[in-house]
Amino acid sequence: MREAHLNATLTGLRFFFETTLDRPETLKKVRHVYEPRKLPEILSLDEVTRLLQAAGSLKYQAALGVAYGAGLRANEVVHLKAVDIDSERMIIRVDQGKGQRDRQAMVSPTLLTILRAWWREGRKQRQLLPGGWLFPGQNPINSLFC
Repeated sequence: MREAHLNATLTGLRFFFETTLDRPETLKKVRHVYEPRKLPEILSLDEVTRLLQAAGSLKYQAALGVAYGAGLRANEVVHLKAVDIDSERMIIRVDQGKGQRDRQAMVSPTLLTILRAWWREGRKQRQLLPGGWLFPGQNPINSLFC
């Protein structure tokens, strides 16, 4: 049994004994299992290329490229605006990311090329509104996963 599954089971048992049965002493000596942190696997250039090509449209290629290439979380990607991309300094400004914190992420020249191509296509298709989302949903007023 993996550590995460075991810890989730222990949490459920703790709730059952402490809250439902009102017997907190029953699991007094039970501790969560240590779960070692492992580094994520890094994809090869060929794997990243195939992943982006499988995304379909340029909009989704750009969104997936930002998520993987700049290390942004899904919620951070869908809430990006065009003004958050600083192409001169090659950074992305993330407002109110995880933990309601602002941060900056680096952008590679290849990713910047993909973002520029998406910006041009999105403007041509009238999906990108001035000051609007970089990755809008079906209704351009809403973000992708609104």
